[in-house]
Amino acid sequence: MSNITKDDLRAAVAAGKISEAQAASVIALAEARHGVRENMDGLDEPFELFKGFNEIFIVVGLSILCTGYFGVTSALAEGVGMLLTAVLGMALIAWLSRYFVLTRRMVAPAIALSIMFSMFASQFGLGLGDSFGLAEAETMIPLAALITAVAMLGFWKVFHVPFALFVTASAVFVAAFGFTALSGANLENPEDLFLLTADGPFSIITIVLGVIALGIALRFDMSDPHRVTRRASNAFWLHVVAAPAIVNTVALTLFNMDGALALLGVFAFISLMALFAVAIDRRSFLISGVGYAVALAVTVADGGVFFIILALGVGLVFLGAKWERLRSALMNRLPDFTGKDRLPPWDEA
Repeated sequence: MSNITKDDLRAAVAAGKISEAQAASVIALAEARHGVRENMDGLDEPFELFKGFNEIFIVVGLSILCTGYFGVTSALAEGVGMLLTAVLGMALIAWLSRYFVLTRRMVAPAIALSIMFSMFASQFGLGLGDSFGLAEAETMIPLAALITAVAMLGFWKVFHVPFALFVTASAVFVAAFGFTALSGANLENPEDLFLLTADGPFSIITIVLGVIALGIALRFDMSDPHRVTRRASNAFWLHVVAAPAIVNTVALTLFNMDGALALLGVFAFISLMALFAVAIDRRSFLISGVGYAVALAVTVADGGVFFIILALGVGLVFLGAKWERLRSALMNRLPDFTGKDRLPPWDEA
């Protein structure tokens, strides 16, 4: 009989043959018997958007169905009518999710259904605001975002779709910014969301929420260091939210400062984030953070920034080619710290 791999266990969990806890227990038992280091075959971040073209086919069908539903119910676009169509829409998505997510364990339809559920939740929030006479967009949008965040958290608890946490976190950001604006803070420029030197509390909110998302992601990661359960996927999507919030806020602030010292500070900060990403073994944290930082830097900085971008590109390619070897060298040199033994394993040779 051929050896069972971690991919086989992930497939068994996805198919509902064994539970996540059972898969983690099997991995732990195998490593206790044979040693983690002897069986390392290159740990990577499990990432899957779809399993086959049939899932794409179903997503297209779901998209057309959702569009048709919005079109048919467009006449009920205010007040109680909007609330009713939103509730019915969420019920429809929940019913479809029971089959495509819980029964069929499909990936792409789960993501699509999460997005559609969030749309109906937002519609419910807007309808609720309209029912209470909140005609101003500045008031209705944060209310809708808050309701969406709560609804998506419930969707995640029921259907365990990791992508739902990404939508939840995004809605929390929108709600936080919206309610902050209602309190009297003025957002004159979208860049102020990431500039610590700008007036107003928006950049502070960005980095604080980013740190919170990172903390939750690390908790998921440390509960599944071998990445065989959905907890690792939960962490993946939270890292995608956390990294831009943290990296962009610091990097863009440094980009806007004049002089070579500021560019050196950017390079040092990105290097520090790279070491952190390597230590926690999360390429997604580094890519999403650096990617957004580069995109924003191009829009706000002068031509000198391209030397930094060139260096970042070289560094990312090198990291991708030597990730596991560099991680082993880094982890072996780092002193023991709380949680180190719960990070993904590395070669200690």
